[in-house]
Amino acid sequence: MASSAASSVRPPRPKKEPQALIIPKNAAEEQKLKLERLMKNPDKAVPIPEKMSEWAPRPPPEFVRDVMGSSAGAGSGEFHVYRHLRRREYQRQDYMDAMAEKQKLDAEFQKRLERNKIAAEEQTAKRRKKRTAKNLILIHEGHRLMMLE
Repeated sequence: MASSAASSVRPPRPKKEPQALIIPKNAAEEQKLKLERLMKNPDKAVPIPEKMSEWAPRPPPEFVRDVMGSSAGAGSGEFHVYRHLRRREYQRQDYMDAMAEKQKLDAEFQKRLERNKIAAEEQTAKRRKKRTAKNLILIHEGHRLMMLE
């Protein structure tokens, strides 16, 4: 028993030197403190959080067992069940509308990006043609010109 107690004794930890408590007054100071703390030990791995997955509503059930009818005699608790189902369905429809809008905006953005890229390429080609024509005119006039490519 004494041997197990002796083996479980750990050497004392080295004491950390006390640091003054610094309270950042603005966002820049807070960022500076975080960077200083990271740079104290550059070999230590920095945890980079994964991107949170986007929220999506639960899909509607395949088979609804307790379908509520419009008959009289429904209990007072049935209204709350109906209200919850209705709220969830509206939430699902709002989500689908938001996703459709997001996809539409993404498609428009991609089209605009492609148009801008084509316009920039056309402008570059036009300027390139103008430059080469200008260089050819200067060469024909007898000027010595180093063509840089």
